[in-house]
Amino acid sequence: MPATETPISGTVDPAFAPVREAFASTFADGLEHGAAVAVMVDGKIVADLWGGFADQAATRPWQGDTLVNVWSATKGVMSLAIAMLVERGKLRYDAPIADVWPEFAAGGKQQISLDLALSHQGGLDGLSVPMDLAGLYAWTPYVDALAAMKPLWTPGSRCIYHALSFGHLAGEPLRRADGRSPGRFVAEEIAEALDVPFYIGLAPEQDRRVAQLIEGPRTSDWVKEMLASPYPHSCRNPTFAATTPNERAWRAAEIPGANGHGNARSLATIYGNLVTGGSRLLSAAGLAEAIRPRFDGLDGCDGTPAAYAAGFRLKDPCYGEKASSRTFGHTGWGGTLAFADPEARIGFAFTTCRMLGFADGVDPRRQRLVEALYASL
Repeated sequence: MPATETPISGTVDPAFAPVREAFASTFADGLEHGAAVAVMVDGKIVADLWGGFADQAATRPWQGDTLVNVWSATKGVMSLAIAMLVERGKLRYDAPIADVWPEFAAGGKQQISLDLALSHQGGLDGLSVPMDLAGLYAWTPYVDALAAMKPLWTPGSRCIYHALSFGHLAGEPLRRADGRSPGRFVAEEIAEALDVPFYIGLAPEQDRRVAQLIEGPRTSDWVKEMLASPYPHSCRNPTFAATTPNERAWRAAEIPGANGHGNARSLATIYGNLVTGGSRLLSAAGLAEAIRPRFDGLDGCDGTPAAYAAGFRLKDPCYGEKASSRTFGHTGWGGTLAFADPEARIGFAFTTCRMLGFADGVDPRRQRLVEALYASL
């Protein structure tokens, strides 16, 4: 099937034509249903492309303003929000979280720092009491449960991915230190500052723009691995499905580890702005501290390599073999990828509504796009 059978819309600098070709090939090969990809280089958008459909029935074409739940790519934006408050002196990475959230000291957690929590070493990858989705959506029940519990394992002794709890471990200190909710802070200090659409907590009037998530082959393999952990991992308490974000209640809530809504252009702009040398959000020194490695080893749940800065993923295979050692960003369940390479001065993002999973961890859509990106530089 020729790649041209699925129209690809948007713009691309001729030098980055390989990115467009790689994007089109994912539709031609039956991997993609609806998606977008964007690249910023030296502060300029050089690729902003989209194609396919925003609903499973293929009745709504994907548009330039289509939004989609980006799952854990939200963690990268939250990591930036924390870095901004650290630079302003409102938070400290090495200070106990309980300094700004006194209730968090309960259960022997008085020495857990933001550094430990943001690098998934805090021993709080799940809750020790039952929690339903309503409690997650309401914010207070979830953070109160985190504050009251004992760590599930000795903080700092291992790294286990905090799939949902990460967002509240970052978001509640932000709220205590700044006074704004995570969603409001991101809206006012990041999205509005860069004039891009990115939301943690989506208003009903935006629903018309949101792509419907579609569960594809092997999507839930990752969740099954997480549930194999001997600890009450946050993927099971509360339980949720790949298509839960299609519900209004999920969209409306603030879940800073998993329910950011944006598009490829917004994420590429956010990351690209950080590495241009004149960021409106964070100084070079602030960025250097935020992306300094905090953990480099194996995830204690599934045994896979894991490397983290203050929330950002480091050394991720999804960044490709040509990415510099300082590349940072975050993936999202099922396909989303967003990162910055400071050496190449690029911001990259891929967003999709068709969630896929692969036993070897390599999504060919992301792999093709990243290889095409570096081949174009």
